[in-house]
Amino acid sequence: MHRFSAAVAALLLWLQLCSASTLTPPILPLIVRNPYLSTWLQDARSPPWSKWPMFWTGSTIGFSVMASVPESGKVYPLLGRPHDSLAPPGKSDDYDVSLPVYMGANYDASTTNLTYIISGADSDEVEIVLSFLSPITPTSTLRQSLPASYLSVHVSGNFDVSVYIDMNGEWVSGNRGNRINWSLHESQFADGDKGLRTFRYKRETEQLLTEWNDHGEWGMLHFTAPSDVSYQAGTSGVLRNRFAKNGTLENSVDTRHRQIMDDEPVFAFSKSFNLANSSSSSDHVLFTISHVQDPVVQFAAARGLTYMRPLWSSWFPNTESMLAFHYYDFNNALKLAANYSMQLEADAMKSGAQDYADIVALSARQAIGATSFAGTPENPILFLKEISSNGNFQTIDVIFPAFPFFLYTNPRWLAYMLEPLIEHMLSGQYPNDYAMHDLGSHFPNATGHADGRDEYMPVEECGDILIMGLALINSLKYETDAAAGSVWASQGSDYMDEDENSSPFALTQLSVHDDMFGIDDSWGGSAKGDKQAKKWVGKSYRLWKQWTGYLVKFTLEPHNQLSTDDFAGWLALQTNLALKGIIGIKAMSQISELMGYDEEHQHYKNISEVYIKKWEEFAMSRDKTHAKLAYDWYGSWTTIYNLFADSLLCFHLESSETTTSTPSDPATFANDEDQHQIPLVPSVPNDSHDYPTRKGFVPSYIYSIQSRWYSYVLQKYGLPLDSRHLYTKTDWEFFAAAVTTKRVREDILSRVALWVNETVTDRPFTDLHQTEGRGGFPGPNFFARPVVGGHFAFLTLERACGGKGESALRTFMEEEE
Repeated sequence: MHRFSAAVAALLLWLQLCSASTLTPPILPLIVRNPYLSTWLQDARSPPWSKWPMFWTGSTIGFSVMASVPESGKVYPLLGRPHDSLAPPGKSDDYDVSLPVYMGANYDASTTNLTYIISGADSDEVEIVLSFLSPITPTSTLRQSLPASYLSVHVSGNFDVSVYIDMNGEWVSGNRGNRINWSLHESQFADGDKGLRTFRYKRETEQLLTEWNDHGEWGMLHFTAPSDVSYQAGTSGVLRNRFAKNGTLENSVDTRHRQIMDDEPVFAFSKSFNLANSSSSSDHVLFTISHVQDPVVQFAAARGLTYMRPLWSSWFPNTESMLAFHYYDFNNALKLAANYSMQLEADAMKSGAQDYADIVALSARQAIGATSFAGTPENPILFLKEISSNGNFQTIDVIFPAFPFFLYTNPRWLAYMLEPLIEHMLSGQYPNDYAMHDLGSHFPNATGHADGRDEYMPVEECGDILIMGLALINSLKYETDAAAGSVWASQGSDYMDEDENSSPFALTQLSVHDDMFGIDDSWGGSAKGDKQAKKWVGKSYRLWKQWTGYLVKFTLEPHNQLSTDDFAGWLALQTNLALKGIIGIKAMSQISELMGYDEEHQHYKNISEVYIKKWEEFAMSRDKTHAKLAYDWYGSWTTIYNLFADSLLCFHLESSETTTSTPSDPATFANDEDQHQIPLVPSVPNDSHDYPTRKGFVPSYIYSIQSRWYSYVLQKYGLPLDSRHLYTKTDWEFFAAAVTTKRVREDILSRVALWVNETVTDRPFTDLHQTEGRGGFPGPNFFARPVVGGHFAFLTLERACGGKGESALRTFMEEEE
């Protein structure tokens, strides 16, 4: 395949060598694209042939890779357990099962590489790299919307080797008793490219928009290879033994359609690499895996309950053309993904350390992998599943912890996630005056909550959407490329769709850049950004006012309710929750200012300033060393992760008066009934002590005392959520660490990295775990959730406020330290 060039192979080798991670997570992403195309390497600290790959739930997925060496008759398992179908070592006259030397896994934001060495005669060796690419392409929503991933196999050495890959029906159903149908489709093209062979299979009787144990029960799997490989569909044991014996397949298709585990049908390709007599010592082959669903979800839109088609279908006339584009676009997808990964690593190294670079790289595919693109170029939508916790659809307080990833990567994707929530509530289908919790009880059915009985988090959801709304507006407003909130925001044309019926963030005019079709227009900037922001807010301004009105009434002293940390239970007067709502009111003052409503701007500004001073009075412990969990929970403490929103929205850049305090010598407190002991603050001589100059909306000294407090309460594997338990939420840890001193941030980060290396959790990156013991699940078990997008908090803050967000925070934090 001439498009799959040597230059691309060299770039893949660079990724293999330069993206070596220092962490050893228990699970790694392989094929992760959306909630139903989500396959992971199980037990990633062991060789990949020790277990089958798994779906994000932990259920196995039939996905196996083997290699055979004709001259020795040896066959080697590389992925999964295909050797379970083979004769044990020494028990077959036709082949001998051996194990390769596993060199380990490397990963970046889009790629996971598994590397093996197979030894031959006379010290000869062949290296095999399985490279799994689920590309993150921040400048191309078209490519990001494709429900497909790549697997490329790279072989280098000086003796011949063959590679075999098969997949089974577990990719299309969570119920092994279901019957599946399949066929082989061959495509030829006139432009010089080799043709393609694609196995297509699905449930015999699809159940539209339903799940079985979180697996989608509708849609077709497409497994594609070049036409010069051998192929076969049939019983797993038969095919694996044939390959082990002959190093190839017989180019046939079993036509007896049956249940997934009835003489387990698999769909296999094999490729022979003839290196011994070749002028080149390396070769490669490319496969693609796609799970096509149409519709992707149903959504209670303003026009009524609607089957939503995939976004990609607006650009391609049919599935076959989309699959062909995806296959032959590999070079472009790889370039865009590599650019993202390299920029992410460079930024993460500046904001944290190598451990931080590895953590955000590990989190990226998981964050975007909970979403599915739908709609049209005029009005794109990004739907999100609350994976593993309860399956809710478009949960606002799940989008909120994930949104740093989207602000950093491509803010328009955040707008596409908020759009269906705004449309639904604006249409009058939700009866409450606060923001809804979610669009539906379970993905993929966004049927709404016409009875208003969604999960009760009124202050949480109102605060979340107001904060995200202003963050999105701010990301549109920058004058220079360097001041953009996302590195990729300014790339693309300055085109804006002026049609009043189109989204201000429409994709109706994609451009060509570096001979690459399908590049988004720029995101905001200068006059365009202001126009986009006003168009976006203008059509729904009454909703923003409505949500803020609720906060004005109820956020200062929130009554008994849930916060986003609903697993911790109901609680009144939650300190951190109240702060979120107050910041939300402050955000509305700036949204009103954008729209030119000066009186409303001043009104909300005044209220927020009064509330924050009362909050300061209510929230702090008596000894002024930390914030309480709730106003009336004396002796408690909590992580005030909502301070991150104050800085992200640039409120910390505002100036106010100086606050001076002259506490007595703590050594005398035990004998002074009118004072309270402060055992954790170093003694101050009898001269006066000044708190830092009061800067910002939330006083700067609050940042300082919280940072200091976190250093006191850190545990082996991180910062507990609050004083009630020893479990933590990693998304909130990174929100909180983003607004601490450099020393405390590094301490928290090092403990999270230690946890990644040592945890006994056995699912994709959990955001809820114990900070002591073995770092396991505390119950409930959360995993594979998009909230790991919160790990990008450092990066988002670094670029906020025209690039001043992080530096201003560091200035007063380091002064205090």
